[in-house]
Amino acid sequence: MSPIVEKLKALRKYMSAQNIAAIIIPSNDPHFSEYVADRWKTREWISGFTGSAGTVVITTNNAALWTDSRYFIQAEKELQNSGIELKKLRIEGTESIEDWLKQQLTARSKIAIDKDLYSIAEFESLKKSLTPLCLVPIDDPFDEIWNSRPGLPSEKAFLITDDITGESVSSKLSRLREILNQQNESYIYPVTLLDEIAWLCNIRGNDISYNPLVLTYALVTPKHAYLFINTDKLTHEDKATLEEQGITIHGYDDIDKIVKHHQKERFCIFNPKKTAVGTFRILEEAGFDLINENDPNGTITSLKSIKNEVEQEGFRKAMVDDGVALVRFQRWLEQEIKSGNVTELSAANCLFEFRKQNDNFIDNSFSSIMGYKEHGAIVHYAATPESDITIKPEGFLLFDTGGQYRYGTTDVTRTIHLSEPNEQEKEDYTLVLKGMIALSMAKFPAGTRGVQLDVLARQYLWSKGKNYMHGTGHGIGHFLNVHEGPQSIRMEENPVVLKPGMITSNEPGLYIEGKYGIRIENLTLCKQEQLEATSSFMGFETLTLAPIDLKPIDISMLIPAEIDWLNRYHKMVFERISPRLNSDEIEWLKEKTKAI
Repeated sequence: MSPIVEKLKALRKYMSAQNIAAIIIPSNDPHFSEYVADRWKTREWISGFTGSAGTVVITTNNAALWTDSRYFIQAEKELQNSGIELKKLRIEGTESIEDWLKQQLTARSKIAIDKDLYSIAEFESLKKSLTPLCLVPIDDPFDEIWNSRPGLPSEKAFLITDDITGESVSSKLSRLREILNQQNESYIYPVTLLDEIAWLCNIRGNDISYNPLVLTYALVTPKHAYLFINTDKLTHEDKATLEEQGITIHGYDDIDKIVKHHQKERFCIFNPKKTAVGTFRILEEAGFDLINENDPNGTITSLKSIKNEVEQEGFRKAMVDDGVALVRFQRWLEQEIKSGNVTELSAANCLFEFRKQNDNFIDNSFSSIMGYKEHGAIVHYAATPESDITIKPEGFLLFDTGGQYRYGTTDVTRTIHLSEPNEQEKEDYTLVLKGMIALSMAKFPAGTRGVQLDVLARQYLWSKGKNYMHGTGHGIGHFLNVHEGPQSIRMEENPVVLKPGMITSNEPGLYIEGKYGIRIENLTLCKQEQLEATSSFMGFETLTLAPIDLKPIDISMLIPAEIDWLNRYHKMVFERISPRLNSDEIEWLKEKTKAI
């Protein structure tokens, strides 16, 4: 019997004892993080599927896992002989979790979710859509069935100073309270998302891969602010600094005790999308009048999305550091692939080592994508020892990588051709490049949403009947999460308008299954533009500094404005990066950034 089958057997025994007909297991943690600490990788542990996104549903007799197109191939392999069926999201004929459960179970059957892994908004929506089945929140079932389950991370946390953040904790608390006071002057405000707390308290940590976060909760009232954390993570000096800034420190699990001390604060302002069912119940049982936060995206998330001038300059500094590493990596790659010893994994590791040469580099900002030839067509490909292939001096290589630096976060994608591209490869590459340039050059009035700009990046692909299914742009955190809201640039409607200070990716792509993938990504800063128009207009400053491969470009497809943009961009790349390079590296970069 396979290990997964054994685990399913243990879970079903638990379900039987609790009179549970089915259990839904998502991929998140109590803080709704994109990446989770090992302790909360319950969906991965029970299913064997290691992708970052997916939901597994287990009944007495059947099991299925829903995931998106990024992971179809990976999931099919990892679910083999597990007894878990793959359900492909957004593919015609794939039923929803709710419909599947209604087919499996009889009315009034009890379906369980971990009370700490679902927000109250998700719970109420799911509860309604599952009727006539009964959705019930329960305590974490894996504590009973997962032998040697990892404990909470014990990594040390650290504070970052105002010369990096551009704003003190006390100032951020004042701005937050000013907004909350407009909603009610007697409140308690729980904060559960790790990046929101990290921003508010100027604190960072190493509890989660890729994101410099520490496991915490926070609570803000008109006069007090509390940070709930494993107190061993902080030095005496850091504790004193936080207390001077108006933060009182308590243990990670003590939020319910402090909530009860603040029952005189009549109201609880909370965000139903960001408050777990378990936390909601603590607040409810304490007797607060619960009122929804006015900002549906979260007040802190909206404040955090606007980078101040110090943060903006930190990003620019990080881009130079990252650009140096990318130049050295590409130069190394060109020299070494002739040996036949370079693989996707070794190339990704080499780029990591080049980044590590910088003392201010902390870690990768996400799991690196190094997709050679057909692997580049898998949008979020992750090389494994089983899939790892040799990179040869032929065809396309797509690499999407990023770094966490003490003063900024990077996310960059380049697609390079390692031999002589054919006409179709040139056309596809140039269509993607034209879309990236069009979005880079966009000028737009205040109040514009990302969905209104998305077509700029897709228009040339659409003219040839081609498209890509991922978003064009996501927000970026400042030495925080590489994927950050509330803004986005994508086909789906998002009511958030783009504002000066927001940093967003620009990453159109094209994926030819079985052949190659193409994506070109820069990070951009939304800025006010000085135009002749009387109304307020904005545009983008491109921040990323890395050469764009000239070899696959069909220059006949570019208009003069596009050629001018590309030449000016490459001139900027050379001027910013070359002072940090040796003479051989400078000559290499000069060739890669020459005017066309």
